[in-house]
Amino acid sequence: MNTVQSADGTTIAYDRTGEGEPLILVGGSFSERAHPTMTQLAAELAPHFTVYNYDRRGRGDSGDADVYAVEREIEDLAALIAEAGGSARVFGLSAGGALALKAAAAGVGITQVAVYDPPFAVDDTAPRPPAGFTDKLTELSATDRRSEAVEFFMVNGMGAPAEAVAGMKFAPFWAGLEALAHTLPYDVTILGEDFALPADELGAISAPVLVVHGGDADAWLQSSAKAVAETVPGASRHSLTGQGIAVDPAVLAPELKEFFTN
Repeated sequence: MNTVQSADGTTIAYDRTGEGEPLILVGGSFSERAHPTMTQLAAELAPHFTVYNYDRRGRGDSGDADVYAVEREIEDLAALIAEAGGSARVFGLSAGGALALKAAAAGVGITQVAVYDPPFAVDDTAPRPPAGFTDKLTELSATDRRSEAVEFFMVNGMGAPAEAVAGMKFAPFWAGLEALAHTLPYDVTILGEDFALPADELGAISAPVLVVHGGDADAWLQSSAKAVAETVPGASRHSLTGQGIAVDPAVLAPELKEFFTN
């Protein structure tokens, strides 16, 4: 494990593997650097790049601050980019993709950015979080009601069927989701209370962008990917056949390799 200090003094933990040009991986909701998707993706890409797989603030071995702001997460990425030599390719998964796009718009040394299933609400098929969604999520996750926070986020933020989520509570992985519940309001802050497409920010991105989505993903996620690709100047879009929100790193990695080496 390695660490770097962000601008506000927060310690950000990361693993560095491979050789070649730097590539930073940004996890999504319920994700940290030890998540199997992130570790497997890092392993798939390490033969071609120097991969930086990090814990976003508040997760894993990284520190946190008393008050959250999206700008602090952008500074975390900037610190990693500085550690990598001043410029880097960046891949973001789900809400991590939204963060990567915001960082690219802010101009922090990102040379190329790829995202998978950016979760913006752009049409009537998307879940619509209720009023006060962020406040309610923060209240639940800050108490001993972390399980309720996870359920509330999945059903109202991700559009997952309530019956399916109720069944997940008995699965071994549920405790890991609860452990990250306090970071869910962070992702909602990145996406905005209504998950609206940040058209002005996306339109300001000058780096090349690849938007990837699962061919079996929910319709609203496919619509979001299409809207992002149409809004970012010169962006390209690709659908991965047979993939959904839980993407197979072995399927995704070749798409990223091709994009980041061109």
